[in-house]
Amino acid sequence: MPHIVIKMFPGRDEQAKKNLTDKIEQLFIDELGSSSDSLSIGIEEIESSEWMNTVAKPEILDKKETITKMPGYEIK
Repeated sequence: MPHIVIKMFPGRDEQAKKNLTDKIEQLFIDELGSSSDSLSIGIEEIESSEWMNTVAKPEILDKKETITKMPGYEIK
């Protein structure tokens, strides 16, 4: 605990993903006192054409009570 899943459009190279993962790991260690051994981080690439149906509606709009930062785009 915790397990972090990042969903984003494809196109970042492996080094960018590693850098992001390293920074998120360090943030959780610094801010929450998590240990590196307790963290898992995954990155899922979602095509833009699939974003509304697979991420925006089911994971953002339908779970508004758990979202701490809403996106600036409209979800239909």
